[in-house]
Amino acid sequence: MCETSTPMTTYYPIMLQIKDKRCVVIGGGKVANRKVTSLLVAGANVTVISPVLDEKLREKWQNHLITWHDKFFEASDLQNAFCIIAATNCPSVNAKVKECALPHQLVNIVDEASESNFIVPASLRRGDLTIAVSTAGANPGLAKKVKDDLTHQFDDYYGEYVAFLQKARTDVLANVSDVKEKKTLLDALLQPEFLTLTKEGKITEREELLQHYLKRGIAPWQ
Repeated sequence: MCETSTPMTTYYPIMLQIKDKRCVVIGGGKVANRKVTSLLVAGANVTVISPVLDEKLREKWQNHLITWHDKFFEASDLQNAFCIIAATNCPSVNAKVKECALPHQLVNIVDEASESNFIVPASLRRGDLTIAVSTAGANPGLAKKVKDDLTHQFDDYYGEYVAFLQKARTDVLANVSDVKEKKTLLDALLQPEFLTLTKEGKITEREELLQHYLKRGIAPWQ
């Protein structure tokens, strides 16, 4: 007898702006802390619902980074929430969270992708560069492994490099009027010599090279 597997959900990748949005996390353990940390990085207004708090979550609360309601979950806790994460170790509580959420609210049930309307990929951040990896919930461990492998390729220098690219792109758009030259220069910014100069800490040389090509209106390889 052949076994059949349940088809995996096909997700739509998206980068979500949640700055100042009310995000509610139900649960106060280590998993909840990881979720809260990533929400805070994105600038969310975070409220935690839990009768107990992990030590690191308590530190966040004491430093006024989050709001904490020392209580068990109730449906009213989800009022006006943009994003909801159920991160308890109690399946019945997580199920109640899903049941109480409104259709328009984003809901993630930790470790239960099939019960969520969004999942959180493994992500690598280097300044404004974000690389997200997901297996659609099939194997989060693999997503984490791929992310860890990418950390070696996209090292800490990429944060500075992306900041440079942002400024350089602005300079090109402001100073080059010819459409063809503009595209050529924007493509040129991705050539390895700019990254190499960044990694070598030769910031002055990198800026001089950029200005040189801006004035000549040609790409580095021409």
